[in-house]
Amino acid sequence: MDLKDFLQQEDFILKCQWGISMMNAKLQMINAELSMRYGRKVIHSYSNRIKSYDSIAAKLRRKGLAENAEEMEKHVNDVVGVRAVCTYTDDLYRIAEMLCAQRDIRLFKKKDYIRNPKKSGYRSLHLIFQVPVSFQEEVRWIKIEVQLRTGAMDYWAGLDYQLQYKKENREAKNIGKELKAYANAIEQIDSKVLELRKRIEAI
Repeated sequence: MDLKDFLQQEDFILKCQWGISMMNAKLQMINAELSMRYGRKVIHSYSNRIKSYDSIAAKLRRKGLAENAEEMEKHVNDVVGVRAVCTYTDDLYRIAEMLCAQRDIRLFKKKDYIRNPKKSGYRSLHLIFQVPVSFQEEVRWIKIEVQLRTGAMDYWAGLDYQLQYKKENREAKNIGKELKAYANAIEQIDSKVLELRKRIEAI
């Protein structure tokens, strides 16, 4: 089926929105449990998105695949995305562990860009889940990418995203190098902030 037509179908959009709602509910419950356990807010913000046609088509082209719905469903794992932003890196792994323990969803793939950052310096924990969506008496498993990152990782990623569209510009290359240096600084800050929190908790 033509990719653009498929993405505009009402049932596709409804399934994606249902999957997002389910994953957000799980994250909110996890946040409530951890916040009660530790006496502090763990997840500070949530966001979600359904990838645009242009973005999906570009990804398929990079993979050398046809731009149709069948190839998208097989090879593009992040069409639907949910993001949770925390203050501390250890909370990201606790949330990931609790999500993976959920019995009604399946972990499909895990990419740890915190311990193994991308060349650009990008850091985030990505979990691809298969989530069951009931629609018109049919259960369909859809893939949802969950991104877990700290606030510092998040604002860095926002700058990196803006830069992606200007990579051919000479100044953009210089900015890219500077941004990578900042990624290393942010990693150190995240680590030191976590150490400080642990020292405060030990008092």
